[in-house]
Amino acid sequence: MRLFDTHCHIADERFDEDRDAVVQRFLDAGVARALVVADPREEVPNEQKVFRLADEYDFLYGAIGVHPHNASGWDADAEMTVRRYIGHPKCRLLGEIGLDYHYDLSPRDAQRRVFDIQLDMAFDGGIPVQLHIREAHGDCLDMLRARAGAGRMPAGIMHCYTGSWESAKIYLDLGLYISLSGAVTFKNAPKLSEVARNVPADRLLIETDCPYMAPVPMRGRRNEPAFIAHTFAKVAELRGESPDALAEQLWENSNRIMGLE
Repeated sequence: MRLFDTHCHIADERFDEDRDAVVQRFLDAGVARALVVADPREEVPNEQKVFRLADEYDFLYGAIGVHPHNASGWDADAEMTVRRYIGHPKCRLLGEIGLDYHYDLSPRDAQRRVFDIQLDMAFDGGIPVQLHIREAHGDCLDMLRARAGAGRMPAGIMHCYTGSWESAKIYLDLGLYISLSGAVTFKNAPKLSEVARNVPADRLLIETDCPYMAPVPMRGRRNEPAFIAHTFAKVAELRGESPDALAEQLWENSNRIMGLE
C-alpha cells in the first residue's frame, strides 16, 4: 500500500529538531511520496528550504505560491520568485493560493487580485494549482466560472476541502480534484463525511496539511505525514471500499494531477 501526502509543511520550524525522524516515520507508515509547500511571503520565507528538501529526497516534491493571508505582501520580487521556482524540476503545483475571509489577514480586494494573477501564471505556465478557500466560496466560484467561460481555467486541487457536497459538485464540474485532510475524522464535520462518500473515485485525494489539522486520534498533537494513515482509514470506512484498492486509486490520482509517473 502506497500513500501520497499531497500537502504538508514539513519545512516548518516546528520540524527543525526531528525532521529526519519525521521523514522516516512517514516512510515506515506507507507514505511513499509527499508534497511540501513554500511561500516567499511568509514571515520567514521558506522556498529555499522547501526545494532543498525536494532536491535531497527523491520522494519529496514542492509547491510554491503566495497564500491569501500574505496577499498584501505581493510585489514584483514575490512574482519573480514564484515564476522562478515553478520552473524547478521538482515543483509540481502552484499553491497554496486562494481566498480566506475567515481571518482577513490581507484585504479582500488584495486577495482577489493576487489570486487572479497566480491563476493566470498557472494557466500560462501549464502547472496545476492548489487552492485554499475558506469562507469565500461565493467569490471563488465567481472567479473560477469566469475563467472557465473564457477558457483560462487551470487544472488543480481543492486543498483541505471543508465545504459542502453541493459546492464540491461545482468544483468537480470545473475539473478540480477534492483533497480531504484530517478534518474528515472530526465528529463535528458531518458534511465532510458526505463529501468523502460521494466524490468520484478518480477525483479524490488526501493530505495532512501538517503541522495543522491532526486527525482523530492524534488531535492536539503536532500533525505529521505519518498520521495520514488515520485520515485514509476514515475515508475508506466512509466509502465502504477495500483499503488496498482505495490506496491504489488515490496513488494514481495524486500522481496524475502532479504529472508524475
